Amino acid sequence: MEIMPGRGACSGAGMGRLPGYLVCVLVLCALVTGYASTCPALCTCSGTTVDCHGLGIKTMPRNIPRNTERMELNGNNLTRITKTDFSGLKYLRVLQLMENQIGAIERGAFDDMKELERLLCNSVFDLMISCCCFHRDLSENNIQSIPRKAFRGATDIKNLQLDKNHISCIEDGAFRALRSLEVLTLNNNNISSIPVSSFNHMPKLRTFRLHSNNLYCDCHLSWLAEWLRQRPTIGLFTQCTAPSPLRGLNVAEIQKHEFTCSGQSESSGLQPCSLGGGTCPAMCTCSNNIVDCRGKGLTAIPASLPDTMAEIRLEQNGIKSVPPGAFFPYKKLRRIDLSNNQISEIAPDAFQGLRSLNSLVLYGNKITELPKGVFDGLYALQLLLLNANKIHCVRANAFTDLQNLSLLSLYDNKIQTVAKGTFASLRAIQTLHLAQNPFICDCNMRWLADYLRSNPIETSGARCTSPRRLANKRIGQIKSKKFRCSGTEDTRLNNECNSDPVCPPKCRCDSNVVDCSNLRIKKIPEHIPASTTELRLNNNEITTLEATGVFKALSQLNNINLSNNKITEIEDGAFEGAGSVNELHLSANQLDSVRSGMFKGLEGLRMLMLRNNKIRCIHNNSFTGLHNVRLLSLYDNQLTTITPGAFDTLQTLSTLNLLANSFNCDCRLAWLGDWLRSRKIVTGNPRCQRPAFLKEIPLQDVALPDFRCEEGVEEMSCVPRPQCPSECTCLETVVRCSNNHLRALPKGIPRNVTELYLDGNQFGMVPKELSTFKYLQLVYCLFLTHSRILSYNSLRCIPSLAFAHSPILSLSVAIGANPLYCDCRLLWLSDWVKTGYKEPGIARCAGPTGMEGKLLLTTPAKKFECHGEVDSGVLAKCNPCLSSPCVNQGICHSDQAEIYRCSCPPEFKGRNCETSLNACVSNPCVNGGTCQLDKEEEAAYSCACPLGFDGPTCLTNIDDCEDNDCGNGAACIDGVNHYTCLCPLYYTGEMCEEMEDVCAPGVSPCQHQSTCLITSTGCVCSPGYVGDDCSVDYDDCEENRCPNRAQCVDQLNAYSCSCPDGYSGQLCEVPPSPRSLCDLADCQNGALCVERAGRALCQCLPGFGGPRCEKLVSVNFVDRDSYLLLSDLKNWPQANITLQVSTAEENGILLYNGDNDHIAVEMYQGHVKVSYDPGSQPGHAIYSTTATLSTINDGQFHTVELVTFDQMVNLSIDGGLPTTMDSLGGVRPLNGEAPLYVGGMPVDVHSAAFRLWQIQNGSSFHGCIQNLYINNELQDFTKTQMKPGVVPGCEPCRKIYCLHGICQPDGPQGPVCHCQPGWSGPHCDQPADNPCQGSKCVHGKCIPLDLQSYRCECVEGYRGALCNQQGELFNPCRSHNCKHGHCQTSDSGDAYCHCEAGYSGELCDSLSFSLWTVCHPSLLILSLLSLIQTDQELIQPKRLKVPKKAE
Repeated sequence: MEIMPGRGACSGAGMGRLPGYLVCVLVLCALVTGYASTCPALCTCSGTTVDCHGLGIKTMPRNIPRNTERMELNGNNLTRITKTDFSGLKYLRVLQLMENQIGAIERGAFDDMKELERLLCNSVFDLMISCCCFHRDLSENNIQSIPRKAFRGATDIKNLQLDKNHISCIEDGAFRALRSLEVLTLNNNNISSIPVSSFNHMPKLRTFRLHSNNLYCDCHLSWLAEWLRQRPTIGLFTQCTAPSPLRGLNVAEIQKHEFTCSGQSESSGLQPCSLGGGTCPAMCTCSNNIVDCRGKGLTAIPASLPDTMAEIRLEQNGIKSVPPGAFFPYKKLRRIDLSNNQISEIAPDAFQGLRSLNSLVLYGNKITELPKGVFDGLYALQLLLLNANKIHCVRANAFTDLQNLSLLSLYDNKIQTVAKGTFASLRAIQTLHLAQNPFICDCNMRWLADYLRSNPIETSGARCTSPRRLANKRIGQIKSKKFRCSGTEDTRLNNECNSDPVCPPKCRCDSNVVDCSNLRIKKIPEHIPASTTELRLNNNEITTLEATGVFKALSQLNNINLSNNKITEIEDGAFEGAGSVNELHLSANQLDSVRSGMFKGLEGLRMLMLRNNKIRCIHNNSFTGLHNVRLLSLYDNQLTTITPGAFDTLQTLSTLNLLANSFNCDCRLAWLGDWLRSRKIVTGNPRCQRPAFLKEIPLQDVALPDFRCEEGVEEMSCVPRPQCPSECTCLETVVRCSNNHLRALPKGIPRNVTELYLDGNQFGMVPKELSTFKYLQLVYCLFLTHSRILSYNSLRCIPSLAFAHSPILSLSVAIGANPLYCDCRLLWLSDWVKTGYKEPGIARCAGPTGMEGKLLLTTPAKKFECHGEVDSGVLAKCNPCLSSPCVNQGICHSDQAEIYRCSCPPEFKGRNCETSLNACVSNPCVNGGTCQLDKEEEAAYSCACPLGFDGPTCLTNIDDCEDNDCGNGAACIDGVNHYTCLCPLYYTGEMCEEMEDVCAPGVSPCQHQSTCLITSTGCVCSPGYVGDDCSVDYDDCEENRCPNRAQCVDQLNAYSCSCPDGYSGQLCEVPPSPRSLCDLADCQNGALCVERAGRALCQCLPGFGGPRCEKLVSVNFVDRDSYLLLSDLKNWPQANITLQVSTAEENGILLYNGDNDHIAVEMYQGHVKVSYDPGSQPGHAIYSTTATLSTINDGQFHTVELVTFDQMVNLSIDGGLPTTMDSLGGVRPLNGEAPLYVGGMPVDVHSAAFRLWQIQNGSSFHGCIQNLYINNELQDFTKTQMKPGVVPGCEPCRKIYCLHGICQPDGPQGPVCHCQPGWSGPHCDQPADNPCQGSKCVHGKCIPLDLQSYRCECVEGYRGALCNQQGELFNPCRSHNCKHGHCQTSDSGDAYCHCEAGYSGELCDSLSFSLWTVCHPSLLILSLLSLIQTDQELIQPKRLKVPKKAE
């Protein structure tokens, strides 16, 4: 808003609706002279007051009397004030223009008001004595500039407040006409510079505020520092914002030489004010055409925003409305975010002209209705979010222009039905959210189901709420024929306006009757359907009928029932707009008087029921304006007299009920007898109650002389009760209660009070009743110069945030001369008064130590501290009961008048219950009886027994069953002051008078706390249950899917998501956080992970190894014929083999590799033997030695290390000295393609090895092998071919020692020993009598060899040590034992011996001497030795002894 000096500048400027309350009070003190004139049409006139408020007029009334002193125009639809509207009203003292839609005021409109004293222009409404030109953005009507001569014609203004606007420019001479100004406030604006001597023409100025601006303290502002220093009591907290060296300093404290200018700025002067292209609001940030005002505490949309902005973010503020044309100037807007505010009203043209807008976000507000045409013209809109509001209706044409809309959310509103075709124009719609609305699925919703089946765009799962048969079912899945109407539905819902709510919460609506009775509500509900004809509000707890305008929209209403409430007050204008009402029931309330203002707006009223109230008298202004009332009932009130002419305005009255009243038939009531006799009105003959000689005589029958008044008896007046307490003086809406020693707020203060003076009293606390006077807001505006409402009292306590939310203290409060205790508990008050200088600077602190005498207004916030415990005497000021003043178990209560009061036990009395009474101390009264002292005899007492008990000490329980009403054979059970009827089967009710119904507790088929319907068979299921008897828990997971592979878990009327590893959030939508080192380590086989020195280490469980414990490194050989097979070995025969073995056996194969040549590692008599045959040369063998043991079959682990390289073999045990075997000669290396057998070998392999090589036994190894390394690579036994009888892991068998047997680790009871033949016992340490007992011979006979061993004699066709292998096929070489050669088969299949050099014969057993042999003596000697050896073998078998020490 800019204040313009000329009228022409205003032409066509920003005429729009002002949001909120538009408050401007002009107080002029003038002599009351002039003459009376006629009253303007529709207005009411009383004396010099013209009341035109709440009439909805759009233009100024004509024929205003020239002698008018007070004129009320608030609550109308005025949009403009012309210069002739108030011409000639020079005596006008008070002008109220609140709650209008004023957009412009022509220059000269107030020129005739020469005595103008105060002008209020706060952030609610900015009114200037000139032409006021507004921007289209009227959210706060914020003034942007003050031009020269803005206040010409307002020379007598004394109070001018321009706080909380957007003033950024003040022209030279702007305030020159204000010579009488005493108060000027410019707080919270955008002022950066002020012309020199702008305030020098105000000699009477005594209050000046300029804080919270953007003052740029250069050379142009140095004059202000000197001006403020000359006036040290005003302009506090006027601080510099720039330049940076002066930021935050008080202007008055800066010296002249510190105000500097650069060369450019020094030559530049202040330019005339002009409206530019808008600026970034001070509290917001602007960049890249985005205006970001999120979470700034805004209550309205900022004005004068940058014209080039493309996006504005206003979410998370306190904005309550979107005014007309709010965004009209900003044609480039593409996105508006108004989510999470308090918006309840949106003007129909709020978004007009935004053709580029593609996103509109309005969720999380309090919108109840979408105005007609609010989205018209938004052709580019693609996203519209209206979820989480209170929208109860949507017009059928609400989205007509939104052809490009792709997402529409109406989720979580109050919509009960949708008009047919509402979404027809949404040609590009892809997603529609309608869930969480209370849809009534009758015939009016059939079209929607059809629409959703054809267009599967509704993804939120919209469901029906009623009728019961369709409750909780998805609308798009219900067949069309299920949508039925019974004929009582509101057909308007399918036509033009969905704007009318179907029914207020908790009320019952049938056709056009809204029944809100018996709900214990305390005020009239909002949003009553406009079609309502009868409104039932009886039997509630309403105490006050406020003038909220609730009836203005109910044009068809004809009956209002407010009987049986607690109504004590009806505000003037409460029934405004109820002109169609013809019946008003106010019986059984607590009204004690009636006045015409209560019934204003009820012009069509024909019946007024006021029975059973507390009305004492009727005066001649009680029923003014009720011209059409025909029946008036004042039955059963407390009427004593009626003022003559009280019923004259009731021109059509035909029935008047005055019965059951206490009429005093004195001279003042004489007129009523005549009036009743002369009027043909049905009355029922009201009777006199006083004086005594006329008691019970009908009024109409009393002779005129008998209506007499006795001399000396004070006359009882029936004039309207003065709305003013006896302790105060009242002048219109100004109430003065100063200097009356008041401790509590006096009763009877007018409800419309605007100024209230309470200074000089003895208030101990701020009266809480002040918050009930909603018009009291003006008191601070009107007498800010005095500002002594609570000053010079004895305030003991100001409760925390006492003023923060009160509508009455919006501008100032005076609490000076009160002993304030300024610790951290009072910091809120200091902050509050500093915001807008709501306290004039006289309130001082009285404590704690260090804060004495400091001003509440100027003391920094950090000084308000709490240290340790506070004196209970201080805390007791706000809670006097904290100090426990009541003794002897007295109960303390706070009391505004007496500070506190004590409720004493019966045996004590006194202010603090300190005085003891002798009687009743022993509590003689039992069963809750109250002991009462005898006033005549102190020692005597009597007991006041509670109901149900009797006797001197209340000991006797009265038998209430003596006279009972139990019916149908019920048994009576006596209680205390009551009895209970024990009903027989099938009867119920308090007196067993009713038959049980199907819905009675225990009989009802409805489960899970569902509602049973008596009138129809069925149940209304609780949320989450379905089925005829509500027994089925509905699976919510059927229609909900959890993302990220999460599992949906059904719950009651809800579901949850069970997240996979790493995901979190309610719907598992939060991805895994960065994994730790141990997460990346991937330790396997149950290994624990620890982080050491920045690395993750896997701690393997026994039996596993490798960096990730991924390898099985230990196995236990349990059976006799088990083994492991490793294939695909590399770098063989050059190999380094290391393994660890644990066994109690003497013999067993550890490793074997071979085909036509071999290497074998075996246990032989407790030693490790390595046999190595490189091919054609004779085989060799070496044996193990250890440093401390001769054998290694002790059950402990021993390390066996084998190194092979070509024909060289090194063997080392437990790290001892190696034993080396080297086969000389140029022979071929071993075959690396042959597999490596571990712990045994197949039968067919070891049979040949037995026969061909130096293998000592063919039995498998029995025990544990672990940590097998081949070429420094740890082998994984899971990668081998593991035959049956090999068990993973060695650890269990470490706990048991098998002396002559093998351990099986996985027995039923743990590890178990399997004994060798001839041994038995748990540890195989006990010799058996028969070695064949438990022998392993499969297909053969066991032959004992000694007490511990045996052999198997196989049957024909089987072979092997255990006779468990089938016999071989015929082998011709089997019968040929070639001595010095080997057997070969000829082409014909015959066997022959191929002899070595130097031998011949059929079996190569003859020495052949050739010339070559003779020529080589060494060969000759070898041949002879061989011959000798052969001869010896024929005589004695060869015996092999194990050497004690390997060579």
